[in-house]
Amino acid sequence: MNEWEWQLLEDKTPVESLNIKGVQVRRGDRVKLRPRAGGDVFDLALEGKIAAIESIEQDYEGKLHICVVVDDDPGRDIGLMRQPGHRFFFAPGEVEPVAIGDETQTTAAKRILIAGIGNIFMADDAFGVEVAARLANQSFPAGVRVADFGIRGFDLAYALMECYETTILVDAYPGEGQPGTLFVLEPDLKDLNSAGTQQGFIEPHAMNPINVLRMATSMGGQLKRVLLVGCVPATLGPDEGQMGLSEPVSAAVDEAMKLVSSLVTRILAGEWTATK
Repeated sequence: MNEWEWQLLEDKTPVESLNIKGVQVRRGDRVKLRPRAGGDVFDLALEGKIAAIESIEQDYEGKLHICVVVDDDPGRDIGLMRQPGHRFFFAPGEVEPVAIGDETQTTAAKRILIAGIGNIFMADDAFGVEVAARLANQSFPAGVRVADFGIRGFDLAYALMECYETTILVDAYPGEGQPGTLFVLEPDLKDLNSAGTQQGFIEPHAMNPINVLRMATSMGGQLKRVLLVGCVPATLGPDEGQMGLSEPVSAAVDEAMKLVSSLVTRILAGEWTATK
């Protein structure tokens, strides 16, 4: 591509949405892939897969291309960071909207991200990582994703840009009660852009949830609902680090798994009501 072609691309207005079969789709929406006949081996492998729209691109000839990240791709987070190999481009006629309007929204469309966060080298701070690792071995309804993000704040921010209906963060949190106490908080997303940090939602280690949420919104992510499943830690270990959960926090892992599973069930059934 020469300099003139690059200038044409830069001058084009970004495409925010596109009408496909009577449905207006945009970034974060789900589509089913229907590659044209006679494609390559990737088209055969991706036929019928469900994917999220990562962007709508326009080439220098004015043709539109839908960039997607496939749901069951184990490297999907890499694709969300706009890395090649995990992002696929299709013509508008090669995708089908998964859900048409709120009236026909399926359970799969009510997507939930369960994100375990924490530092495994800081004792009880590994609580969220441990819970996510165990939940990953359980079966959840379609549209529910479990991931261990550790202290990878950028990866979590990119994942949040997929426009999940609900994000459940699981983390050690210095709240009230004895070590091992579990609780659920729902931060006010309207305060994300305030100058200060929201009182009662402070993260002591490198993965700061509020900063990650702010980053996701600044990059265009549409956050709808965020819940924090927290556990009061007994210790974050000495300065030189410490691996392994304390006894009370380790004992709370199984209960936390039940709590998260209960939240998922209630959310999908439309029964979750915030308590503040």
